[in-house]
Amino acid sequence: MGETLASGSAVVATLGMHLDVDMADWWEADTVFFDLIRDRGVLLRIVAEVAGETVAAANAAEKTNVLKRIVRDHLDGAEGRRKVERWVPRWLGFPASAYTDRGGNDAVGARDPAESAQAPEPDPDTAAAPLQQAA
Repeated sequence: MGETLASGSAVVATLGMHLDVDMADWWEADTVFFDLIRDRGVLLRIVAEVAGETVAAANAAEKTNVLKRIVRDHLDGAEGRRKVERWVPRWLGFPASAYTDRGGNDAVGARDPAESAQAPEPDPDTAAAPLQQAA
């Protein structure tokens, strides 16, 4: 059934939040993930998230392959880098979030309807009547 749900939809976002899904239990970065990242701004934010702001700033002028290697080394704990475990990109979290404010990420766009679907409705049977509070 899970394969039939539309990734990035409000339904998936709502289910993920309701079930308290931690994607780190199910996903980890692989070679394909790094091959698909083409946005330099997003990649620099991922470097900052995984390796720290200082490392990201020091390597801001580097080519994308170097930035990807920095992230990979941190995720693997290779080349003397501090190992970062259970990292997932922001757009795979519940609720999803973005690295930039440019938009274009369906999962982030589905977050608002999913969050409002999570808001509990007040129970009319337990709500105090206006005059009852004054008594």
